[in-house]
Amino acid sequence: MTRIKWLGLSLFLTGFALWIFTLTLSQFQLTDSILDASVKPEHRDILRQRTAFMANKVYTNNWSFISDFRGAVNAYNEEVRAQKAWDKVIYDDYVFDITKNASLGVLHDGKVWLWFWLSLGLATLGGLVYALTGLKRLPGIDNNRQYRHPATDRGWIGISVGVFLIGFYIALYFYPEYLTNWVLLVDPISRALNAGAASRWFLYGFLYTLVILVMGVRMLVNYRHSRYQQLRTVSVMFFQVSFAFLIPEIMQRLNQPYQDLKNIWPLDYTFFFDYRINEKLQAGSLGIFMLVWGIVLALVAVPVLTYFLGKRWYCSWVCGCGGLAETLGDPYRHLSDKSLKAWKAERVIVHSVLVFAVGMTLLVLYTYFTGQPAILGFLDSYSVRSAYGFYIGSLFAGVVGTGFYPLMGNRVWCRFGCPLAAYLGLVQRFKSRFRITTNGGQCISCGNCSAYCEMGIDVRAYAQRGQDIVRSSCVGCGICSAVCPRGVLNLELGPVSTRKI
Repeated sequence: MTRIKWLGLSLFLTGFALWIFTLTLSQFQLTDSILDASVKPEHRDILRQRTAFMANKVYTNNWSFISDFRGAVNAYNEEVRAQKAWDKVIYDDYVFDITKNASLGVLHDGKVWLWFWLSLGLATLGGLVYALTGLKRLPGIDNNRQYRHPATDRGWIGISVGVFLIGFYIALYFYPEYLTNWVLLVDPISRALNAGAASRWFLYGFLYTLVILVMGVRMLVNYRHSRYQQLRTVSVMFFQVSFAFLIPEIMQRLNQPYQDLKNIWPLDYTFFFDYRINEKLQAGSLGIFMLVWGIVLALVAVPVLTYFLGKRWYCSWVCGCGGLAETLGDPYRHLSDKSLKAWKAERVIVHSVLVFAVGMTLLVLYTYFTGQPAILGFLDSYSVRSAYGFYIGSLFAGVVGTGFYPLMGNRVWCRFGCPLAAYLGLVQRFKSRFRITTNGGQCISCGNCSAYCEMGIDVRAYAQRGQDIVRSSCVGCGICSAVCPRGVLNLELGPVSTRKI
């Protein structure tokens, strides 16, 4: 490893360590003004009484502060439940807002930018330096170390990365109060973009975008021998920065509904939820445009564009989930399971999620138009959408979908869980001009194509038979073609009737 590469790695690890350290920086103090600003009027007196022992006490860490506050709320709820006074139970979760507003210390006294650049700034610089050293290598892909390195072959480094990602997603979705300092770290950026305080979702969006940009540079360096990969990587970076991050934040600044304009139902499973429809209708002409735009994307653009271009137009060029998988997840693409057993499981699971998403949406629309929360007396739309959000939107898409990159490959969510990928795949499999053509006479059975297929397709088997690849799961990333030393594989468009399947 060159000195510059070591320098980049050292800078990244130092910045990452300091970022973790920032979680310990703040102190916390609960006051009446914080309760008034964070709690609904009907709960203020109750919580003021129950947390009197915390009033004006300075806590040196958020663990003890959160424990005391949550303990006080839980003790109260247990008492009223024992009395069967269900109307007095506090169902609202105030812990994150209270913890964030009660924070004191260096992240509030003008040093937030210092810690931002020492942590995230230093880590970003280190990542870029490390990636750019790849320019010293000859163009092309060398996979000799992929199956031996502890970072890319389910070794201790990869497992550690997986554990961190899983822990981060669990904290983000279910215990955001423990990430308070990270939210405060990006608070000035949030205020500059949307004129509001940062939330856990702003933190997530910022980190998501930053990772795609840094690892996108790595993709540009590693696959610089392929023009297709260069354009595709620039595309996912552009759509993530503009459509997924900047535009929605600026829309909020203009008091317009928050909307990622490239996120399509059923991946955007909340698109038809009552509060989001009402939010758009109340926003006037722009809100109505956003509603119509989303419907047209799902019902018209998806089948039409997939017919002409295959599902790659979205999954590999536009989608944020695909963008993260192709950049952050690229070192793990060879870990995807290529077995027949995995393929059979994939088909059942991903299409089951699609059916779940469609059924949930129909229930939600039924409730919206009729005002009835349940159909047939037992299918409650609110319960169904809550279950979907927990099991699919949080656990599957986040905890498993990204946390398992170093364990199961970078497209776990896309293969097994994404309902939009299933929808696109159905069109691609049966009615699309897209295919990957093969020239079996030139194949030397090196196996690069199968090794690098993130979707678990045994590409070499198709190539040896001279058979077109038209699998519904193929996202058209083109990496199989980029790593083929003989030009056996080509991404092409042609009449549906001419596909060799």
